[in-house]
This record gives sequence, C-alpha cells and structure tokens, in this order.
Amino acid sequence: MGLSIGNAALRLVSGAFILNSGINKLSLGPEHAAALQASAARVIPQAAAMEPVRFGKRLSMTEIGLGSLLLAPFIPTRLAGLALAAFSGGLVATYLKAPGMTRADGIRPTPEGTVLAKDIWLVGIAVALIFHRKRR
Repeated sequence: MGLSIGNAALRLVSGAFILNSGINKLSLGPEHAAALQASAARVIPQAAAMEPVRFGKRLSMTEIGLGSLLLAPFIPTRLAGLALAAFSGGLVATYLKAPGMTRADGIRPTPEGTVLAKDIWLVGIAVALIFHRKRR
C-alpha cells in the first residue's frame, strides 16, 4: 500500500480538511448552494441543470466521501492520490475560470482570489501521493 509516515501525514491533513468541509456543507442554505453551483458550472456546465439544494447535498456527500477515502489506511495511496487529484483539479479550474480571481497573467491571484488559489496545496499533495515510491 505504500503508507509511510509522510503519506499518512499528507492524507490526514487533506482528508480531515475535506471531510470537515463536507460535513459543514450538510446544512448549506439555498443561496450558498446556488453560489457554489454557479462557480462549479463554469468548469462543468452540466452542474447548472441541477437544482441548487440538490447540488449542495451532492457536493457535501462527495467531500465527505473523499475525505473518508483519504483517511482510510486500507485504501491504496496511489488511488487516494488520484481521487484527490480529480477533486483538487476541479477546484483549481474553478479558481482559474472565476472572474476577478486572477491578475492579468491569468495565474497569480488577486487579493480576492487568494481564498480560491490556496487550494493548489491539494494538487501538490495529490501529486506526492500518486508518485510516492515504496522503499524496498
């Protein structure tokens, strides 16, 4: 499985953060759900077709599932990394496509964009988990 202390730390930090985020979204109000849905629809246009509260519940369940997967030691490290990469890639794409979040270069965050740009740390963790090599 390749679960080293370093991998365990990466999985614990990201898994607990994402699990907590998902739990907090269980009681998401309709307005907040609609705002998250609009943001997601910039990257995945099909998200716009869903009812906002339903979208919020699905997002919450996705985050709870991913956080739990990262925290489960019996899940292979590479699989956990791939799941995190898919999720964090979506977060970064949302940041890059959100109006007013990046400077003129399209990458560096504006002061308002820093809140979204910080999700890049999850991409780094995903890459570390995917490419970790077992010691022989």
